[in-house]
Amino acid sequence: MTDRIAATARATASPGTEIVALEPLWGPSSVESYYDGFIAAAAMLDRVATLVSHDLDALVLAGFGEVGREALREQLHVPVVDIAEAAALVAQLLAPRYGVVTCLPRQVGLIRDNLRLAGLLERCASIRALGVDVLDSGADEDATVARFLEEAAHAVADGAEALCLGSAGFTGMATRLSEALGMPVVDGVAAAVTLAESCHRMGLRTSKLTTWSDPIPKERKGWPVSAPEHSGGA
Repeated sequence: MTDRIAATARATASPGTEIVALEPLWGPSSVESYYDGFIAAAAMLDRVATLVSHDLDALVLAGFGEVGREALREQLHVPVVDIAEAAALVAQLLAPRYGVVTCLPRQVGLIRDNLRLAGLLERCASIRALGVDVLDSGADEDATVARFLEEAAHAVADGAEALCLGSAGFTGMATRLSEALGMPVVDGVAAAVTLAESCHRMGLRTSKLTTWSDPIPKERKGWPVSAPEHSGGA
């Protein structure tokens, strides 16, 4: 899945943009619940702590609907773009109401919470799920597309006029789905890379005025796990 995400990111990026695709050093193999999500968020923050000395221009969080986005924005100064937020932002430029199609029914709540926190839930008409495990979603693309089209029809009936791929496991399928449905289908990975590049080109960085200011210096026993020398933002 990481390889597919990297392929979409590189195909979308402008010439000269370097894409470095990384995974946490520990944690769940996929995120399919709140439990998985909070463990993965800690692992992700820990992984990013190992990179703070690197010259990053932006960071894309390639988990749809996962927690940790706001903590990353405290941790870093460069733009942090979440694929769920990016997909919804782009979808709202293309249609008055949008929908999301994801993998499992239990992920619907995570995605709804993510969009609500980002201020993007009001125009979300529908969140539908295929009933397919995250790690299996890219194994048989034809089967995934067929199930996606079924759920997309329900999302359209709910009022959606554009759709977001609700899992990074669906990346690379947007064009095929858009042509089959005759409506915009937004790949969050592609949207996030484009928005991250745009913020960098405009010279914009994360606001550190109050809400996302650097983490308060304090003792955090055993933290970070993988980069014990780290002690601040980047």
